[in-house]
Amino acid sequence: MSNVSNLDPQTIDRVVEMAWEDRTPFEAIEAQFGLKEKQVIALMRREMKSSSFRMWRRRVTGRATKHLNKRSFIEGRFKSSNQQT
Repeated sequence: MSNVSNLDPQTIDRVVEMAWEDRTPFEAIEAQFGLKEKQVIALMRREMKSSSFRMWRRRVTGRATKHLNKRSFIEGRFKSSNQQT
């Protein structure tokens, strides 16, 4: 499912939801939906109002919790019941 244009509306909603969550890393989105970070950013840009997208980008840029290799913790990570990994 690596092509953003082939995603159904329900999947797009779930990807946006996961991307909006501060503690869900981009790697979890990639594992579940096959979308790389750049594809998630493009999807968010397309699906959100421009002001909401800018606010989201400011918040997640450089945020350690959005990247597994930048996290200082492993245990205690919240896992949504909808999240596969």
